[in-house]
Amino acid sequence: MTDPHKTVNINIRQDLFGANEDAASLNADLFKKHGITVIDIMGSVGTGKTQLIEAMCDRLHERHRILMVAGDLATNIDADRVGSHGVDTVQINTGTACHLDARMVRVALTDIDLSKYDVVFIENVGNLICPAGYSLGADKKIVVVSVTEGPYMIRKHPLTIKRADMIVINKIDLAEILEFDVDALVKDVREVDANLSVHKVSSKTGVGIPELLDSLGL
Repeated sequence: MTDPHKTVNINIRQDLFGANEDAASLNADLFKKHGITVIDIMGSVGTGKTQLIEAMCDRLHERHRILMVAGDLATNIDADRVGSHGVDTVQINTGTACHLDARMVRVALTDIDLSKYDVVFIENVGNLICPAGYSLGADKKIVVVSVTEGPYMIRKHPLTIKRADMIVINKIDLAEILEFDVDALVKDVREVDANLSVHKVSSKTGVGIPELLDSLGL
């Protein structure tokens, strides 16, 4: 790949690779072939997904080769932010779709030399509902929530939580000033899935990021 920062505009009405699950399986096989760890990160707009990826990249870039795939309706803002940390990026602009699907990811990576990378972070379109039902072929699906979203995010989205491999509660540095009970949010997660891994982090200050990376095997 000559340009380390690529943008792909996807026509979601065109059936490029068949059913999503078939494409996800192909993606998973491709990632496994290259020995890549792939993390699908989803959450609402404003939860701090991009800043979380930046924080992880800052701690990983010296020992891992990283590619970030950014999903958005129209802009390159998030990819540009992560790219400024010396990470290669692929931007997928969906136009009207509120989520990424496996076919979009497969198209976006068509001419990418995946042998160059150890880790791929996929930042899904900012939405806590639509992306939940679409596997991308990733190793892990992380759901990011934040203390700025209020106390009911988990209870309002139980299906999304059930389909996650890990929950990240972000912006805990703001919990005290917002009088937010982070432990109550953890309790809500436990009521949905008692065994689900939960990490309390601040992507701004770095609190909890090393433990999150350890949990991801990175």
